[in-house]
Amino acid sequence: MRVLMIGAGGVGDAAAKIAVERDFFEAFVVADYDLARARATVAAAVARRPGESRLSAAQVDASDESAVAALAREHRATHVLNAVDPRFVMPIFNGALAAGADYLDMAMSLSRRHPTDPYSRVGVKLGDEQFAQERSWEEAGRLALLGIGVEPGLSDVFARYAADHLFSHIDELGTRDGANLVIRDEHGGEVFAPGFSMWTIIEECLNPPVVWERAREFDEDQGWYTLPPFSEPEVFEFPEGIGPVECVHVEHEEVLLMPRWLDADKVTFKYGLGEEMIGILRTLHTLGLDSTEKVSVKGVEVSPRDVVAAVLPDPATIGPRMEGKTCAGLFVTGVGKGGDKDGQPRSVYLYHVSDNADTMRDYGAQCVVWQTAVNPVVALELLASGTWAGKGILGPEAFDAVPFLELLAAPKPQGYGSPWGMEER
Repeated sequence: MRVLMIGAGGVGDAAAKIAVERDFFEAFVVADYDLARARATVAAAVARRPGESRLSAAQVDASDESAVAALAREHRATHVLNAVDPRFVMPIFNGALAAGADYLDMAMSLSRRHPTDPYSRVGVKLGDEQFAQERSWEEAGRLALLGIGVEPGLSDVFARYAADHLFSHIDELGTRDGANLVIRDEHGGEVFAPGFSMWTIIEECLNPPVVWERAREFDEDQGWYTLPPFSEPEVFEFPEGIGPVECVHVEHEEVLLMPRWLDADKVTFKYGLGEEMIGILRTLHTLGLDSTEKVSVKGVEVSPRDVVAAVLPDPATIGPRMEGKTCAGLFVTGVGKGGDKDGQPRSVYLYHVSDNADTMRDYGAQCVVWQTAVNPVVALELLASGTWAGKGILGPEAFDAVPFLELLAAPKPQGYGSPWGMEER
């Protein structure tokens, strides 16, 4: 396996530090628009393993699919890992196919809201542009594994595990994400600093959130429908000391992936944004600062959303000032399978908690980006060994969950030493 990873931001930097500890690849190229940043990521990763020579740095414009393809060919990449924000999904996705490489991402191609009825009807859905090319990937014999971060990604693996091993009938697959993270300034006071890309937070939180229901499966939109942003708040109890967090509907890939491979009556995604974040997002929208359309400012063309993202701290740099834990998980309800749960109503929360103190100590990476980064590396290792295999465009749900969960949780050096949990609710 020869990996070309595009993106040396927080997630890419963490992924390189995780991957360098493993032996499943022969080359790992870190490419970024900023060559100095790519080189810094390589240097930090290589320093973790004396004598390491498999990693190298390169420069690439992720918006240029021909440049992506040329770089993949130059390094004889077998797999292209997309570690940049979803604006660049399609050029990297297309560039990987043109180069004859397999592809993995952690977020899918962007949606476009319904032109006349955005808060009930779907328009162009997350991933639609990618799935439209399914035949091309199948004919090329190549694999595009979409949404293999933590959410989407590990949450989708949990869904496959629940369907295979825990439930005979699933009422709802409900991704629930929450945290008790705090960012402090130099004086110990709390400050606002998102744990991952503010550009992406604006995109997914202000777009109409999507829900899927089997009861609507034969409607024009095949079961998918939308709601207004921040709909249907609920207080969800998160484990390992995080506690109750109010969660709201957010547009997210799980809802577009899970119904393609798994049987459930309903699929939802809710995220614990908190009052402060919701208030900020509403204000940005009111002021038009969420827009991606460029405006002229004293003769310079700029996107308001790019400006917002640029003035906030880089998520990769806030780890030393961050305290707390983040939890990604899946709440599943339905009819149990096996043992004393067979045929009985059952509610289970499958989850993975990442503690910032641990990830900073072990990897110098804040917990949100580390939790995202570990999952595509696990997936690459399973693909390298042939444990996971496929062609065409697939989600994590299309693969056996057990090898993934075992490898993630197994102690080092056999596994990644990052256990997951399950609670009966």
